[in-house]
Amino acid sequence: MTSDTDRSIPPPSKWVVKHGGMIPPGGTVLDVACGPGRHGRFFRSLGHPVVFLDRDITKVVDMASDDEVEIVARDLESGRPWPLAGRQFAGVIVVNYLYRPLLPALVASVAPGGALIYDTFAVGNEAYGHPSNPDYLLHREELLIAVRPELVVMAYEDVEETDPRPAVRQRILAVRPAR
Repeated sequence: MTSDTDRSIPPPSKWVVKHGGMIPPGGTVLDVACGPGRHGRFFRSLGHPVVFLDRDITKVVDMASDDEVEIVARDLESGRPWPLAGRQFAGVIVVNYLYRPLLPALVASVAPGGALIYDTFAVGNEAYGHPSNPDYLLHREELLIAVRPELVVMAYEDVEETDPRPAVRQRILAVRPAR
């Protein structure tokens, strides 16, 4: 039976689902700027331990009783240091979020053999509405530049799409070679 909470959580990004198998089985997944935790919940359902990270954790507190879940409350744009410095994850998931000063920390957070799966808005999206602020829109090939040379790009898209709504998006799947 589906609860009211379950119905209010959108399904995971198709890009994340498509490439989620690149995350080593049983490895810990970091869901950055998680919101209601749709991606972390998806990976938790597959048996991965999950770290939810957001400034507002109220939408994931229902996961707090799970021993394989860690919830970190932090405003990532506060100017404070990256809250997970020194830690690495089998999977780092970022969807619909961009704060450029974090890009190096996100790349550094991918463990050997792990994957970064990133899917967010790009320049051109301003023609379709929110977000339209250039601070939140990736430039052409910006994700490619951000991950190289540390990570190996396995898949990349810079696309204009119409489904589920018109948008311009940039997506990447990049892996850190195993030691």
